[in-house]
Amino acid sequence: MIALVTGASSGLGAAAARRLAREPGAHLVLVARRRDRLDELAGELGGATVIAADLLEEATPALVAQRVTDEHGRLDLLVNNAGVGGRGSFAEGGWAEVRRVMAINFDAQVRLTEALLPLLRRSAPSGVVNIGSVAGRVSRPRVGSYAASKFALAGWTEAVAMEERRHGVHVGLVQPGFVATEGFPQRELRARPWTRWMLSTEDKVAETILDVWRNRRPEAYVPKPYGLVPVARVLLPGLYRRAVGGGAFTATPKP
Repeated sequence: MIALVTGASSGLGAAAARRLAREPGAHLVLVARRRDRLDELAGELGGATVIAADLLEEATPALVAQRVTDEHGRLDLLVNNAGVGGRGSFAEGGWAEVRRVMAINFDAQVRLTEALLPLLRRSAPSGVVNIGSVAGRVSRPRVGSYAASKFALAGWTEAVAMEERRHGVHVGLVQPGFVATEGFPQRELRARPWTRWMLSTEDKVAETILDVWRNRRPEAYVPKPYGLVPVARVLLPGLYRRAVGGGAFTATPKP
C-alpha cells in the first residue's frame, strides 16, 4: 500500500502516518513544509518518501504527482490533512482572512487531488480521505473563515465521491470535533474538568481515517456523538444559534 499524507510533520498528519505505517506492506509518502520534522518521522517509521513542499505553491501538486509516479508507480490512499485554523470575527479579518484560510484548507486540497486523481484511478481500488471538521457542518462565532473552508470541503467531497465511485476511487470524509494538537491546543477545554470530555485524540482520528478508507465509509465523526450536533442544528436552527452564539442581541429588521 502506498499512502500519501499531507500536513504530516505534526498533529493529525503525523498520527495518521504512524497508524498507516503499521499496515502490512505500507509505504508512506510524507508531505509538509518542515523537512526536519518529516525526516525525523520517516526515520521513526523505518523509511518513507519525504516531500518537503508548500501546498500553496503553484508547482507543488505536479511535483508531488511526478515524485509519486516515478518512485512508486501507484497511489492507494491520499489523506488530505494539511490545514490551518482561523480565529476572529469577519469584521476583524474580512476577506483577507477568509482567503488565507480557504487557500490551504480547501484550494490546496482540490489542487493536489486533481493532480493525483489520474494515478488514483489507475491504482483502483483506491481512496481519498479528506479531513474536515464538525465546523464543516455547523458554525459558531469567530470561526467563520475556518467553517467556510470546511463547509466547502464537505460539499466538494460529497460530489467527487459520487463522481469517482464508478472509477473505483472511494472519497470519504472524517469530521473531528475538538482534538488537542500542535495547531489546535484546545487549552480552554483542557483547563476545565467539565469540558475535557469533549476532546478526542489524534490516535482516534487516525484510526477513523483508516476505517473510512478500508470500509469505504462516506463520512465519520470523531468522537461519534459529535454527529448529533449537525442534526440539532438542522432541527432547531434558532435554538442552536442562541445557544452557541451566547444569546447575543439580534435587532429586528426594519420593514
